[in-house]
Amino acid sequence: MLRKALRKYRGLLLVALVLVAAPLMAPGAAFAQYREFAGKIDKINKKKLIVDNRMGDKLTFNKTGETEVTGEKEEWEKLKKGDWVSVSLKMMDKPRKAYIVSVQPPRDEAGEDQ
Repeated sequence: MLRKALRKYRGLLLVALVLVAAPLMAPGAAFAQYREFAGKIDKINKKKLIVDNRMGDKLTFNKTGETEVTGEKEEWEKLKKGDWVSVSLKMMDKPRKAYIVSVQPPRDEAGEDQ
């Protein structure tokens, strides 16, 4: 009886197995969402960008052919030290790549008198 049922629903079982196994076979696709890292540009050159979030974290991002600059400036060449940015990255990238660099309006530093 079990053999008859297995033969009858063999196609359905195969589809169910593929649906369950597919996410396990491609873990990179599941973790490919963008993350954001915001802070002030500490250093920049033609190929790299270092961003300091003022909480003790400094991250380096590489420019790629896909890197897009948006916001107050729209070209990598116009970015400079001291600009406030939010960088979109993928956590799985080693080294980190900047996919979208969004330039934000200048912020007041904490502790400054106004």
